[in-house]
Amino acid sequence: MGRILCLVAGLGLAVALLLAGPLWMLATERGDGGGHWASASREPAGLAPTVAEAPEAVVQVYAARAWGWRGAFGVHTWISTREANAEAWRMHHVMSWRRPALVSQSSTDPDRAWYGNAPALLADYRGEAVAAMIADIEAAVAAYPAPSSYRAWPGPNSNTFTAWVAREVPGLEVVLPVTAVGKDYLFDGVLAAAPGGRGATVSLRGMLGLTLGRDEGLELNLLGLSLGIDVRRPALKLPGVGRLGVAPVIKGGGGRVAGTAEVD
Repeated sequence: MGRILCLVAGLGLAVALLLAGPLWMLATERGDGGGHWASASREPAGLAPTVAEAPEAVVQVYAARAWGWRGAFGVHTWISTREANAEAWRMHHVMSWRRPALVSQSSTDPDRAWYGNAPALLADYRGEAVAAMIADIEAAVAAYPAPSSYRAWPGPNSNTFTAWVAREVPGLEVVLPVTAVGKDYLFDGVLAAAPGGRGATVSLRGMLGLTLGRDEGLELNLLGLSLGIDVRRPALKLPGVGRLGVAPVIKGGGGRVAGTAEVD
């Protein structure tokens, strides 16, 4: 009986620690865009280059706090692509408005705020080789196994989609924030490459898992929420709160660092 009580107490303590960050975010309203979603800001953040600034092909990956209470727990991620000398971008993400759907749409502002929450740049690839990457991204998007499914927890959701595409496309490495709930949800098996490259993820349906990677560091997934430590660029990663410490390197970005630690 004593062992059972200790087990229950330990489990309760673990759940409390996992929820401490999200509850703090809710209490301080730091994960909420504020107001009504229809009137929330959709202003571009100035992270997407114009054709004049970068005429070559470009692939960028973004993350922004989710709308409403979900923002206290995590972020929404999306992939944007632009052909060489093109004015319009293609945005690829899974959304849950009205009905779950995989959306690929044209946009002149792929770096718009996600309903009041400014995005952070996770990856930025440019140059001649990116044209082939865009073709591979389009193929991966078309092959995504759950285009009409969305579960905020533990997945599949928008972060599951971004992680899946990153694993499928050669050369597309993306270090997803610890707050990207659903990134560890695997459709087949329990082992996959880490989205950031040079690492691996072991996961049981997104509920229990471990990621070890050069750029991810060590991340532990418990009940769909992740925490971890990055030794290479020293930082703690906490559920809901995100990354505390040195900002991560933007993959493909020539050494630039992410702008807003709160998104992570």
